Amino acid sequence: MKITAELVKTLRERTGAGMMECKSALVETAGNIDQAADTLRKKGIAKADKKAGRIAAEGTIASALSADGGQGVLVEVNCETDFVASGDDFRRFADEVAQAALALKGDSLEDLLAARLPGGESVEETRRGLIARIGENIGVRRFARLASPGRLGRYLHRNRIGVLVAYEGGDPALGQDLAMHIAASKPVAVKAADVPADAVAKEREIFAAQAASEGKPPHIVEKMIEGRVRKYLAEITLLGQPFVKDADQTVEKLLAASGAQVLAFVRLEVGEGIEKKRDDFVGEVMRQVRGE
Repeated sequence: MKITAELVKTLRERTGAGMMECKSALVETAGNIDQAADTLRKKGIAKADKKAGRIAAEGTIASALSADGGQGVLVEVNCETDFVASGDDFRRFADEVAQAALALKGDSLEDLLAARLPGGESVEETRRGLIARIGENIGVRRFARLASPGRLGRYLHRNRIGVLVAYEGGDPALGQDLAMHIAASKPVAVKAADVPADAVAKEREIFAAQAASEGKPPHIVEKMIEGRVRKYLAEITLLGQPFVKDADQTVEKLLAASGAQVLAFVRLEVGEGIEKKRDDFVGEVMRQVRGE
C-alpha cells in the first residue's frame, strides 16, 4: 500500500508523533493505521522507560475545585525544563490530571495513574505518550485533596506553588488572603498543638545546648529554653505567624477579628525535596537533538 502524505498526516494528528516516526510506522505495518498507532504507542513506552531515570524537578501545580466549592485538589506534575512546563500540551495534561484527581475515589498515586482522561486513555498511558512527543521525562509526582464543611480558599502562585485552606467564618476574600499567606510563609501546622512532639523535642534539645553554653544559672537556662521554644512554634505555625499583609498582627488575631477559624491546609511546591542535577546547557541541547 502506498504511504500517502494524507495518511501520515492523519496518523500524526491521532498520535502526536513526529512525521518521520509516523511514516516509518505506516511502512512497518503496510499502511494499517490502527496497527501503526499501536506501534507508535509501544515505541513511546520504550522512550518513556529510557527517560525515566532523568531528573524532572520543574513542572506545574494544577488545581481543581468541585462545583459547590467544598472540595479541592492540588496535583504536582513534573518535567525537566521550564520551557516544557509552559507548553500548552503539558499544561493541558496537568489540568486534566487535576480534574481526574478531583473525581477519584481512591487516595493513592497508583489510583490516579490508572484513572481515565477525556481522551479515553489512562493518566499513565497519556503520560508515556507525552514523553514520546515532547522528549522529556514527565511524572505525576503527588496530589493532595482537601474538603471543608465551611469555605475553601485557594491560591496558585505562578503555577509553582499551590495552596488550599479549609476554614469556617469570614468571607471568600479572607480565604484568598489565608491561602496567599500560607504560600509565602510556609507554615508546617495550623497551631502549636499540631506540631509533631519529636520535632519540638529536637528543637528543645538544641536550644538547651545553646543556652547551657552561655554559662547562665539553671533557672535562667530553663526560661531561655522555654522562650526559644515559644518563638520557634510561633514561626512555624499559621496562627503564630505575622500576617503577610499586616505584620503588626498575627494570623490568629486576624481570624479572631473575622470570627473565623482555620481547620486545615495543604501546600505543594514544584520540585520540593527533589535534588536537582546540574548539567551544562550545551550538553543538554545535544542530548535533546540526539533524542536521548
